[in-house]
Amino acid sequence: MVLKKIPQSLLLLVGALVLITSCAKKEETGRKLTGNPKIDKLKLPDGFEAELLYSPGENDQGSWVAMTFDDKGRMITSDQYGFLYRLELPPIGSDSTVKPKVEKLIVGNVPDSLVGMGYAQGLLYAFNSLYVMVNHNPNETFSQPTGLYRIQDLDGDDQFETITQIRELKGQQGEHGPHSMKLTPDGKGIYLIAGNHVDVPEMNSYRLPRVWNEDNLFPLIKDPRGHANSRMAPGGWIARIDPEGKDWELIGAGFRNAFDFDYNEVGDIFAYDADMEWDFGMPWYRPTRINHVTSGAEFGWRTGNSKWSPNYPDNLPAILNIGQGSPTNAMFGYGANFPSKYKKALYAFDWSFGIIYAIHLTPNGATYDASAEEFISGSPLPLTDGIIGPDGAFYFATGGRRLESDLYRVTYKGELDTYTPMTEADLPEAAKIRRDLEQYHKEGAPAEGLEKAWAQLNNPDRYVQYAARIVLEHQPVASWKDKAIAETDPVKKIHAILALAHHATDADAAAMLNSLMQIGFKTLSTKDRQDLLRTIEVILYRYDKGAESVKSQLVAYLDPNFPANDNMLDRSLSILMVHLDAPSAVEKTLALLRNAKDDPDYQKTFTASSDLIFRNPQYGMDIANMLANVPPAQATFYATVLGGADKGWTTHEREEYFSWVKNALTQYKGGRSYVGFLDRARKMALASVDKAEFEKYDELSGGKLLTANGNDIVNSGVQPEGPGRRWTLEEAEPLVANLVGRDLVKGKAMYSAVLCQSCHTMQGEGGVIGPDLTQLGTRFSPKDILVATINPSETISDQYHATVLELKEGGSIVGKLNDEDEQNYYISQNPFAPDLIKTVPKNTVVLKKNAEVSIMMPGLINRLNEEELKDLIAYLVSGGNPDHAVYKNQATAQK
Repeated sequence: MVLKKIPQSLLLLVGALVLITSCAKKEETGRKLTGNPKIDKLKLPDGFEAELLYSPGENDQGSWVAMTFDDKGRMITSDQYGFLYRLELPPIGSDSTVKPKVEKLIVGNVPDSLVGMGYAQGLLYAFNSLYVMVNHNPNETFSQPTGLYRIQDLDGDDQFETITQIRELKGQQGEHGPHSMKLTPDGKGIYLIAGNHVDVPEMNSYRLPRVWNEDNLFPLIKDPRGHANSRMAPGGWIARIDPEGKDWELIGAGFRNAFDFDYNEVGDIFAYDADMEWDFGMPWYRPTRINHVTSGAEFGWRTGNSKWSPNYPDNLPAILNIGQGSPTNAMFGYGANFPSKYKKALYAFDWSFGIIYAIHLTPNGATYDASAEEFISGSPLPLTDGIIGPDGAFYFATGGRRLESDLYRVTYKGELDTYTPMTEADLPEAAKIRRDLEQYHKEGAPAEGLEKAWAQLNNPDRYVQYAARIVLEHQPVASWKDKAIAETDPVKKIHAILALAHHATDADAAAMLNSLMQIGFKTLSTKDRQDLLRTIEVILYRYDKGAESVKSQLVAYLDPNFPANDNMLDRSLSILMVHLDAPSAVEKTLALLRNAKDDPDYQKTFTASSDLIFRNPQYGMDIANMLANVPPAQATFYATVLGGADKGWTTHEREEYFSWVKNALTQYKGGRSYVGFLDRARKMALASVDKAEFEKYDELSGGKLLTANGNDIVNSGVQPEGPGRRWTLEEAEPLVANLVGRDLVKGKAMYSAVLCQSCHTMQGEGGVIGPDLTQLGTRFSPKDILVATINPSETISDQYHATVLELKEGGSIVGKLNDEDEQNYYISQNPFAPDLIKTVPKNTVVLKKNAEVSIMMPGLINRLNEEELKDLIAYLVSGGNPDHAVYKNQATAQK
């Protein structure tokens, strides 16, 4: 596949809203379609078949987000906002008319109208009990708060009547709460995972020592729109508990919102963590990713812009960066009747873009190499949970947030090969060393662990090195503190002092820094330089006052090595130099900003953002807009660092800096918080200018371009007054039955405010992504327009359909089919850059079909109140013609 430019004159309009119906084109297919759109929208690998078992939404049973199987082979599910359900599933191969037997579970002594147990984001049947992870604020329907519950059938009537609260979990409520559970590999306990809005509860033991902190000298900017602003270290976490929930052990932490996890045949845990899409384009953005969760692991989530670099030695990196999305389920396929390749795969579910990734893991050193493929996908396909059934089938559900919910079963119809499970003996030597060290990740561990760990502090394998440091932190600090300071091996010294920094005092700061400054910086590898700089940062963050006496020496040590001509090292050096008020800090950092270039392979993702645009209109158009104007991440990093520099500026440097900020505000388009982050950096910098020059620099830096809260560029047009609502056709249709006497000016303003003008032309003005709407009112009624606006995917013209190309190699490409010839399809994937064309050879495609989702986002009118909605629809009906009947007063219209 290659990208090429084609003349704009040859491009067809790229699809969004369409208000006309047409006959569907005959699909070109290499596999048989069923005629059921819920099945035909799925892309599956060769040999796999999917069947739609049940649609809970059609039976008023909510939106299912969690599932498990009980000891009798029955599936138990949970509505996100309601009851538990138990299903007897038809055997594989049953006639499609045979449906599951579905029972609503009435748990405890409550009326049928009340929820005795439900609102679950995680379910596990184990130890003759159903464990339910509730995410809920008590109300009149369901009285139980967020936490872990165990329900049992103690009287043998096959109904759960006993409810035991194992533990209430505190923090902010919502979808970043407690999530999934798994039976531990030894069958004696339960692993559970929680997002970053749940406090780490009191544990009996901690594999990750309980000494976490924010540990970031980067000038703190919390999310300008308020997300997770009160959530501090260590973020989301994984713990192990016993069946009664009396013994809790922290395994690892530092996740944003990993919804699910699973472990492989040798017990290694893998979690699928979430990104923060509002941070897209910022240097601290972290894509959705697969993390290998070793004993005592830390993954460095911190609030706002303080997320740690994956290069920092005090956290572990992802083994695979996937891309943008909303992770829900993660599970291995070991129980599936699948070929070996898919039986041992880790399946990662993305709710936003409807993709199940098959992650293939290969042991490498103390961790794993990971590759991915698109296993199942569809649009729309809001994936929630999945499980391998006792029948060897792959089950998954869609739904969440009250979306339409469906339950599917996937089976393999081909010949199965011989599968050989992996054992611990098959692991590389580095993995065996790591595992040996991990037995000492507990308080009171034998002293022999200290000697073993010290020998591995300079191990070239990062995971072994990390495990060795964690061993030190579980040993009495007095037993190794002096040894750390006196160590002569530079790499061992760095990691031993990093461990000490987590347990030291102000009185130790100077000694630690003096010891580190004995290391020849230029003699170190790039990785070891990064580790050294990070260790210095942690010491200064925690013990800044104690370090006061050696700061001038530290500046002298670092200055000759700054810049280092390496983006990640220069990030760390700029942070340290500005924090230390080094005389050269502003000059050198500003020069780096001026000449910054991003590393194209930094956190490179498996899924390109452009491949996601047409899969989900709610998120896709934001991605498309951002990709057309992606901010420079490295330069933005330096701009933020300089925002915290209150000394060392010349007039010329201030003017250059503030001019850069203004340009960045207007020229680039990042995630939802991009403008707000830049504004907060700008305001930090303004705080250190002379008061007499404040107005000058405020204007120079773009202050007058911003809204009062600094989160957006001022829109010169009239904005909706609201209050808005989630408009339905039933509510809106009576309002537009009589549109006489409407306001043209307000209607045009609403047309612009709800983004119609971005994609559509009216009276020769506007975008060209969707069809021209000037003549809309001559062909369609106000009701027709409402239907297409509220539910744009209900009817999509063939001219504006997105096209799905399923590939022989297993993936799929979604976009606007602009052209084709005998050899190739020509696909446009970004409506805001329609001349960027992907060429897809036809001999790589097994199926071409229409997507079922319009690129137009639903809910655009939800900002409007009743009168504003009337003015908008009148403007659409009139085609912008001021002489149209909708703008006559009532008397004139009647006359």
